[in-house]
Amino acid sequence: MESELKELNSKPSHDDGSSKDDRPLLKPDTTPPPSSETLQELERKFAAYVRNDAYGPMGRGALPLEEKILLAIASITLVPIRVVLAFIILVFYYLICRVCTLFKSPNRGVEQEQEQEVEEVEDYAHMGGWRRAVIVRSGKVLSRAMLFVFGFYWISDTYKNLSTTTNQSEGKDQPEEPERPGAIISNHVSYLDILYHMSSSFPSFVAKRSVAKLPLVGLISKCLGCVYVQRESKSSDFKGVSGVVTDRVQQAHQSSSAPMMMLFPEGTTTNGDYLLPFKTGAFLARAPVLPVILRYPYQRFSPAWDSISGARHVIFLLCQFVNHIEVMRLPVYYPSQQEKDDPKLYADNVRKLMASEGNLILADIGLAEKRIYHAALNGNNCLPSVLHEKDD
Repeated sequence: MESELKELNSKPSHDDGSSKDDRPLLKPDTTPPPSSETLQELERKFAAYVRNDAYGPMGRGALPLEEKILLAIASITLVPIRVVLAFIILVFYYLICRVCTLFKSPNRGVEQEQEQEVEEVEDYAHMGGWRRAVIVRSGKVLSRAMLFVFGFYWISDTYKNLSTTTNQSEGKDQPEEPERPGAIISNHVSYLDILYHMSSSFPSFVAKRSVAKLPLVGLISKCLGCVYVQRESKSSDFKGVSGVVTDRVQQAHQSSSAPMMMLFPEGTTTNGDYLLPFKTGAFLARAPVLPVILRYPYQRFSPAWDSISGARHVIFLLCQFVNHIEVMRLPVYYPSQQEKDDPKLYADNVRKLMASEGNLILADIGLAEKRIYHAALNGNNCLPSVLHEKDD
């Protein structure tokens, strides 16, 4: 999402064209905000991306004096300590991954050409023996430690039993013996979702190709077995993201030694109160899935990464003395034959189940509307006409 915000903030202007945001974090934005009538219209249309915390839209709202004092205290006490500890954990885990992958040949897929969308590069997720065990166990522990450093001292885990509901009873092709799900399906609220799932099940993710080349994080992502994507590509002469993800989901379903895929079928983040339409890529394999619902209760600052820049979000998050996360795990969802034959139906039914059990509101908007909302909040006057085109 950070790349989306950077793209919107890099529009040409009358000054030197710099896209850098030099506005103070504790002062309100000097850009004229939308009128109250326009803001209400925006919030009605794009409610899934509206921040309802004390920091206001884009995290640039006018803060009360008390909040400014708390931020000032935290910025000189909590933030430096947390940054140092987080960096130590990251480097320590990188060294573990480096030692465990020494003299070990990575699994290599067929590398695609540069202009194509999917590139399967080095993958250490299929290693076996003590190397894989050390990487997974230390990864879970250190991911939980990272969340602790960020202020998530307690995690509320709830296991929902749906045996009394109609959704998992009749009409389902449930096996006599439980089958391994091929993918974990989760709503997407923040980049913190990844840390939680790493601490819980250590699955593989879909990530941008550039992640594989990042210092420290690159090797860790390869140990996770991430599927790398060139999002900007327009090429269609290749296997595609869905094909690679489908293969990985099938492998995870059929073999307990294969890393499970973790997928966010919404395709972008929300404020945590809504559930966007699901993409069908996670459901093409016709394998069972494990639905997981994440929520981040808050008092002052919402950990949701919906309509706020990455740097601003990280700083405000580190300034919070305590953060909260609630997790609801639903039983493995076994698709009926009709759902296996219709991935769209399969995706819609899982989405409705998650919305019902997690008290989430179904929203029929997506990434395009999110970009419109961001642009409008940033004062882009070229887009208001599009708002009316999005009316139902």
